Amino acid sequence: MAAPARARPVPTPETKHYWEGAAQGELRLQRCDDCTKAYFPPRPFCPSCGSRHVSVFKASGKGMLYSYVIHHRPVPGFTPPYAIAVVELAEGPRLMSNIIDCPQTPEALVLDMPLEVAFEKLDDAITLPQFRPAKG
Repeated sequence: MAAPARARPVPTPETKHYWEGAAQGELRLQRCDDCTKAYFPPRPFCPSCGSRHVSVFKASGKGMLYSYVIHHRPVPGFTPPYAIAVVELAEGPRLMSNIIDCPQTPEALVLDMPLEVAFEKLDDAITLPQFRPAKG
C-alpha cells in the first residue's frame, strides 16, 4: 500500500502566474505599479495601498531564514524531522516554505542564513518552490 501523499495546492486564477512560474523554474511575485511594493501571497490588489494596478515579475529567488520550527510528528508526504520556515525574500515579502538540502537541526538552521529557491516537481500540474542554503 502506498504512503499517503503530500497535500496539494489548488491553483486559482489569482495564483496561476505563481504556479506557472514555478513549473518553469521561476519564483514569480507581484508588485504594485503605484506604490512599487512587492508582495506575497498573490492577489489582484496591493495590500499596502489597495491599488489594482499590479504586475507580475520574476523574483531573484534569494532570501534569508526569518523564522522556523522543526516538526517532529509524522504528516502525510513528509519524513520527520523537517523544517517549516518563514523565508524573507530579497524583494521584501515573506513566505512559508520548507528548507531542504540541510540537516533539520537548530545547529544547521541559523536565523538570517542566506537561502536560494529550489523547485520540487510533484506532478505535471504542481511544482513547489522550496529553499536551501545558498551556495557560495
